Amino acid sequence: MLLSRLSPLVASLKPPALLPGGPDRVWVVRRRTLVLAALAFGALSLWAGAATWFIVFRDEALARFMERQGAMQYAYEERVSALRARLDRVATQKLLEQDGVETRLADLAGRQVALESRQAMLMGLAEQAGAPGLAGEDGVALPAPLAGAWPARDARVPAAPSSPPTPESLGLRTDADGLAPAPSPGATARMAMLEHALDRFEARQSLAVGRLAASGRSEAARLRGVMAETGIDARRFAAARNGGVGGPLVPAGSGPFETAILQAQRDLGERDTLRRIVGILPLRRPMAADGGLSSTFGYRSDPFTRGLALHTGIDLRGEYGAPARATAAGTVTLADYSGGYGNMVEVDHGHGLVTRYAHLSAITVAPGQAVAAGQMVGRVGSTGRSTGTHLHYETRVDGEPVDPQRFLRAGARLASR
Repeated sequence: MLLSRLSPLVASLKPPALLPGGPDRVWVVRRRTLVLAALAFGALSLWAGAATWFIVFRDEALARFMERQGAMQYAYEERVSALRARLDRVATQKLLEQDGVETRLADLAGRQVALESRQAMLMGLAEQAGAPGLAGEDGVALPAPLAGAWPARDARVPAAPSSPPTPESLGLRTDADGLAPAPSPGATARMAMLEHALDRFEARQSLAVGRLAASGRSEAARLRGVMAETGIDARRFAAARNGGVGGPLVPAGSGPFETAILQAQRDLGERDTLRRIVGILPLRRPMAADGGLSSTFGYRSDPFTRGLALHTGIDLRGEYGAPARATAAGTVTLADYSGGYGNMVEVDHGHGLVTRYAHLSAITVAPGQAVAAGQMVGRVGSTGRSTGTHLHYETRVDGEPVDPQRFLRAGARLASR
């Protein structure tokens, strides 16, 4: 544009005629110089315009550029921060889930140890109760021992491990960071089933303790009734403790189960004591088959004098030569002819209890001999002060005669249960 404006000006400066020689050549040179100057001026003008535009608009462009860059960086940092927060939440959640799994596993392991301890107590109680194997007395069934301490009575429950459960045993795998992933529904279900199995096993243990204790109480009550029938005070049979007892104190817990075990041991201990006492008492009949009583204990008309006299025993009808048997275990203290008793055997059962078997036709034991309950001590006869064949049977407590029928009735009551 600038050249088009300068062209007429340059053309107007052309001389009308140049003489050959120097002057026209000078004009040509000047013309070229003017064209070059015009071109230089145009270029300088363009450069100045561009420089002016750059100076004027540079700050605005730079500000827009920096604004776009800042916005991009802010968006990037915001996304990075969001991703980092999300990773933190995931890691925290994984830690919480891992802690939850480990807590449940620790609880299961602790319950395993507790159940093993309880099972040992229960088996000791079953042994005290006289339960053969795992069958309690009177048919009370005890739960079988834990297989590896883990009950697996349900087909849905995994096989019992020999050690406490671990994340791996429940199908959980740790990642590269050592964190256990969230438990799968299957692993959660397996843990829940294990917990349920332990609950059921614990309930069976408590039920078995209750049944054993109830069985002990029931038999103890029955034996107390037998003792009451005889009129003998059980304190008479309190055995002297041989030697001392002791040892370091190792508490076994004080929860409901331990309390129930302790009470059951007391109930069974009382039953065992009463069993021992009843086993000493002369409760059996002295003849396997007798014809009933021909004379009772107490005051009666003497068969020889017809006066009032004390009959210190009972007379049992029986065939001549029938076996007379010891009504309880003891030691023979007398086996000889004894006045009005005729041939008589006296057996000491201890604790002040003595039985006598009189009018025997024959004696089959000797003094000092130990006899068992039901063992024959002689044969029925009519020796001594007797009007006919029968067995005179006496029971004495601390040397005093007592009614033998109290013991025979108690024995019948014991045999009827």
